[in-house]
Amino acid sequence: MMLRARAFTALAAVAMLGACSQEGELVIDQGVGIASVMTLCPAVGIPDYTGDVTTFRTAGDTTTGSLDVSAAMTNLRATCNDSGEKVYSEATFTVNARRTDTRGARTVELPYFVTVLRGGSAVVSKRIGTVTIAFADGQDRATGSAKAGSFVNRADAALPEDIRQKITKRRRAGDAEAALDPLADPEVKAAIARTRFEMLVGFQLTEAQLAYNVTR
Repeated sequence: MMLRARAFTALAAVAMLGACSQEGELVIDQGVGIASVMTLCPAVGIPDYTGDVTTFRTAGDTTTGSLDVSAAMTNLRATCNDSGEKVYSEATFTVNARRTDTRGARTVELPYFVTVLRGGSAVVSKRIGTVTIAFADGQDRATGSAKAGSFVNRADAALPEDIRQKITKRRRAGDAEAALDPLADPEVKAAIARTRFEMLVGFQLTEAQLAYNVTR
């Protein structure tokens, strides 16, 4: 599964060079790029190919005539509380669904996952939830909503103080390091990677459903 999240939190890799606070002095400003590095909150997003799910009436038949229910995640919103030793993030989302057979009322339960990654690849945790979609008799569309939460240790998400100093230290115009991007320093990049967390939400797909999403 490809886990390239369409994240809300910016993952900018370039420091923002601010205006001179005094003549001849450059300061790295706490702008978008720096703020994204300093935050304790994980980026939140939906991995590629997991934001949609399609079910068919006949196993193995993915033709239009066999289509049963299709659904898509939307309106993903995240909140984060980083005031404690455990950083808590919560994501809410809406699922818009459509069915082909509108006869009778029907309830459909669709499983979804919430996974926390560290450093872009290490799985810290994974949980499964269910979103319920209730179709009224004669209606082909319905909407459901759900939420997902996760915890990250504050100590694991915080940059070491020496790395923070490297990123935010004042630089004088004319100094050799004034033109260098501190976020390009290998030591800084490695430290940022270790403290970078992502909370990813998507439908818990079967192999066949994932393959359908990839190839359609």
